[in-house]
Amino acid sequence: MARYIGPKSKIARRFGEPIFGEDKVLSRRNFPPGQHGNNRRRKQSEYAVMLAEKQKAKYTYGVLERQFRNMFEKAAKADGITGEVLLQNLESRLDNVVFRLGIAPTRAAARQLVGHKHITVDGAVVNIPSFSVKPGMIVGVREKSKSLEVIAASLAGFNHSKYPWIEWDEQSKSGKFLHKPDRSDIPENIKEQLIVELYSK
Repeated sequence: MARYIGPKSKIARRFGEPIFGEDKVLSRRNFPPGQHGNNRRRKQSEYAVMLAEKQKAKYTYGVLERQFRNMFEKAAKADGITGEVLLQNLESRLDNVVFRLGIAPTRAAARQLVGHKHITVDGAVVNIPSFSVKPGMIVGVREKSKSLEVIAASLAGFNHSKYPWIEWDEQSKSGKFLHKPDRSDIPENIKEQLIVELYSK
């Protein structure tokens, strides 16, 4: 189960955004990492801008290069706008849906919950973070895991209404994936068209 395990604050500083969640280092050092990070004013090439956008999307959703390229190729063959379909497919990953439901505070934590068999899909335990959740499926917390402190703390005061493509049931601690989100509803600051242009070169 490959995943990025390097320094997260350094990556967040590179993009100038808290792509891994709240970042205390980024709030103190909102400039690129490195000896000359605070003074760097070098103009990026068109290719570098497109590459950075792809890297940002990969790090945001916790997907490595080969898997990301496979998802892009799948999106390119599907009906619809390739960039939007790519983001919708990333949003449909089980670890991301667990994060959007508020069951985990970050995508990395959601991935861990899935891997440790705390999450169910339609009542059956699924431990594959990349599992693609389909419309109508119900993602919930395994019965014996509902008392976990990390889950309770994450759900406390969580506003589920900001993600209209998911319907949360507080009593059962589960959420129904109603449909793939519209691009306008996805809050991530990703310019997906640049990713499409990069892979089209």
